[in-house]
Amino acid sequence: MTESASPYISSARIVVLAVQPGDPPFRLVEIDGEVVRAATSMVDVLAAASAAGIKVHDLDDPTVVRWVGGGKFHWRPH
Repeated sequence: MTESASPYISSARIVVLAVQPGDPPFRLVEIDGEVVRAATSMVDVLAAASAAGIKVHDLDDPTVVRWVGGGKFHWRPH
């Protein structure tokens, strides 16, 4: 039996999780379900993607990157 993808779950290979408190605050980046690094900016997300061989042309494309707990400009805790 095969499972079909849910229309409510992102198929993005890159997932950027919510901001974590720290000095500086950071967001964990998952690629293909594995945490690969802590990011403090969009540049770090792009570097993680590049290291994994993923070309990102648009950080707003939900099929490429899923932002959890805030978008690409959200890098400080609430």
